[in-house]
Amino acid sequence: MSSDRTRSAILAAAEKLYADRGFGDVTLRDIVAEANVNLAAVNYHFGSKDELIAELFVTRSLATNRERLNELKLAEEKGGGHAPIDAILHALVGPTLRGCLGPDREGSTAARFMIRASIESVPPIRRIKNREVDHLRKFIAAMRRAMPGRNDADLNWGLHFALAMSHHTIREKERLTRLSEGQCDLNDVDAIVDRVVAVSVMALTGGETPKKAAVRSAMPQGRLTRQDL
Repeated sequence: MSSDRTRSAILAAAEKLYADRGFGDVTLRDIVAEANVNLAAVNYHFGSKDELIAELFVTRSLATNRERLNELKLAEEKGGGHAPIDAILHALVGPTLRGCLGPDREGSTAARFMIRASIESVPPIRRIKNREVDHLRKFIAAMRRAMPGRNDADLNWGLHFALAMSHHTIREKERLTRLSEGQCDLNDVDAIVDRVVAVSVMALTGGETPKKAAVRSAMPQGRLTRQDL
């Protein structure tokens, strides 16, 4: 087997096993057996289990991020350089939700791997997520152009909550189906994207968060009387 084919076989085997069984239950020996290669080949191409996981996650994430940025670019071109906030958020969450949900997608190995990555969030994946944020800064810049009156903290929170809703929906879709007794249709991915975007836009455009009222002491000043009890 050529070096490129060996590398591809290892990646395919690892992605399938991680998708099926999770990151903690799969060993390198399981992967080499599935790929029909030797352990030295894994060490040669990837160096460690963490590096192998990172390679898989980066490959899938790059495809999603590329799709996000392409949709953002189209939305801004359509708006003459200033896309509306709902179009920006559609570009942000749409690729993630469409990549993992829906009857024609969620059974794929790639989707199941990314769902595992979202649920288990092992150290190599957390490190990549915390480090690779440049593409998200492009969304913040677009949001700033769309909502010049909002401060950056509000925009960052808005983006954060939109992503959180997307990932939570992917992770907890079975619970939502049971809770709603099937009324929430997890197969209608376009409707899910619309709902996430609508709530995110509402949060960003619904006015300033009211300041908390000063909390008065529950204890009256001075000595307690019988009437205070």
